[in-house]
Amino acid sequence: MTTGEAGGPVGVDVAFHYEEAFSRNLGWLTEWEQQALRFKRVAIAGMGGVGGSQLLTLTRFGIGGFNIADYDKFELVNFNRQAGATLASIGRPKVEVMAGMARQINPELQIARFDGGLTEANLDEFLTAADLCVDALDFFVLGIRRRLNARCRELGVPVVNAAPLGMGTGFLVFMPDGMSFEDWFRLDGLSEEQQYLSYLVGMAPSALHRGSLVDPSRVDLSGHRGPSTVAGCELCAAVSSVEAIKIMLGRGRVRAAPYYHHFDAYSGRWVVKKRRGGNRNPIQRLNIALARRYAGKPARQTTQRKACATSETDIGRILDHARWAPSGDNLQPWRFEIVDDEHLVVHIRCPGDIYDYNDGEPTLLSAGFLLETMRLAASARKRSMNWTYLGCSERSHRIAVDLLASPQIVPDELLPLVPLRSVDRRPYRLTVLTPEQKRQLIFSLGPGFAVQWQESMTERWRAALINACATNIRLRIPETYEIHQRILDWEHDFSPGGIPSTAIGLDPLTRHLTRWAMGGWRRTLTMNRVAGTALARLEMDLIPGLFSAAHFNVFAKSDPQDAQRANWLLGAGQTLQRFWLTATRLGLVMQPTIAPLCFAHYGRRNVAFTEDRRSGDGARQLAARLNQDADGANGHIIFRGRLGLPASRRIKSRSVRLGLNELLAHE
Repeated sequence: MTTGEAGGPVGVDVAFHYEEAFSRNLGWLTEWEQQALRFKRVAIAGMGGVGGSQLLTLTRFGIGGFNIADYDKFELVNFNRQAGATLASIGRPKVEVMAGMARQINPELQIARFDGGLTEANLDEFLTAADLCVDALDFFVLGIRRRLNARCRELGVPVVNAAPLGMGTGFLVFMPDGMSFEDWFRLDGLSEEQQYLSYLVGMAPSALHRGSLVDPSRVDLSGHRGPSTVAGCELCAAVSSVEAIKIMLGRGRVRAAPYYHHFDAYSGRWVVKKRRGGNRNPIQRLNIALARRYAGKPARQTTQRKACATSETDIGRILDHARWAPSGDNLQPWRFEIVDDEHLVVHIRCPGDIYDYNDGEPTLLSAGFLLETMRLAASARKRSMNWTYLGCSERSHRIAVDLLASPQIVPDELLPLVPLRSVDRRPYRLTVLTPEQKRQLIFSLGPGFAVQWQESMTERWRAALINACATNIRLRIPETYEIHQRILDWEHDFSPGGIPSTAIGLDPLTRHLTRWAMGGWRRTLTMNRVAGTALARLEMDLIPGLFSAAHFNVFAKSDPQDAQRANWLLGAGQTLQRFWLTATRLGLVMQPTIAPLCFAHYGRRNVAFTEDRRSGDGARQLAARLNQDADGANGHIIFRGRLGLPASRRIKSRSVRLGLNELLAHE
């Protein structure tokens, strides 16, 4: 449906004068050019991040008429980048909102609205009287985009096509007598995904934006989703509006296709180059082939999980957030038995393996991490969270949880950090911890715990040697081999039920050798005899251990050794989760180093945890070294690790979580 409106004063008490409103353009424009723009009409296809800003920018240049098309309505997800997205505009048609905003700038505007979006049936009407067309359609609507560009060429209408690329923009100009859209992109005969790749590479042959993409997993061409920023959208509007002004005024050189333009504000680079043949150019064909190869690695990503009906309820939303709690080796030993919308029972499985030392201490601490995460999630739903430990039977702990409505509760400030918290095993920056950072971390633990910081190079080296000693043990004994074989995920960079091999801290060559060795215990023995564990210890412990702001030991000032210990460990886990989330809020990353505590526990008590005598001796040495670390401290070490500022925020791999449906206890 088309709505043609001449406009007029919109709630304005002061008389509008075109010449005064746009007088500050003069100097960059002549008076004649300003008046010429007053009688120009621009057709803008799309009123989202690019098109909406384009409309407002060209309106402020003094353009007098527009044809605007979009079928969509504003949603909350548009808030990060679209000029018209506000709380007041949610659910309203984009063309209606943007037309209103433009008229608040120039009430004399002539605007033709195409509320149903652009279709083959209304292409000619949309282009009626247009001096220029701005292609601001969504990236994933290539069909109508191709028809729009073809029709513009037939009608002699120039097209400016700008795409937001990270924190920059790539744009192309197609003149009626120059290279066409089809000649540049060469989309005929390609599958849908191949068309997307060719279009993306064609819009940004120099790929300047790749350096600022920190989480490639957010790019999902098959799912029609991709990240975008307001900077990219505003830059699209700025640079392509200038091209539009030059074209309509016939002033200045216009570098149309086969020239391409790419400005990346993040790297501060600007590229304008001529690429003869467009995507047919040998360089472009190579770029497309490389992009296709990169995009063709779905096996290394997590599979899309089905939505769970339970997650639509209050308790389901709480659990969907709580499942991001950390657990040893990403085992996620919990299953949720929902009783009703206020009560559930959490079942915590005891793995019973060598790492579950001291009567299942790590498992109960993990369960405490879960309970604290559940409490944080409940605060967002204005609910209190109370739990009762019901005991352990058949190697499973049971915890009753009440989630009761409490209107006075406010969302906890740590809640948004829950899915961001992750284990980072890479080297960090050497930036020292500030006194304020330490103060907040210590405060998060409360009075029952104390922290020992190991910050000097000597202290960090000593802590790194302790970690390397534990690694030497766990890479040599069969009891841990089976665990590692089960938890290491060689297929996914974002593993839902294990640890990605790309996240354990090994370089590609060492990782390749490790994968070969993990093919069987005999191979591991051979690897240990030939190469030992020195390379793994260097890459996983010694280098990262030195490249940290600090290592730390968290001491428990008391630890009941009676029937109350399970309750105490659950509460301790809650405290440690707040400690970790506080570090995340401060911009720090962390790697817990718990294996030394495990083997030191066996060494301190002379427990025969393996038949390998050398490893037994190593465990006793670990116990002695940790006792030295704890010398003079009030309590024993319950948690240890290293932290610091990350060398990079780029996310290449991490452990994610099973879907909520897989964590529900089904009868």
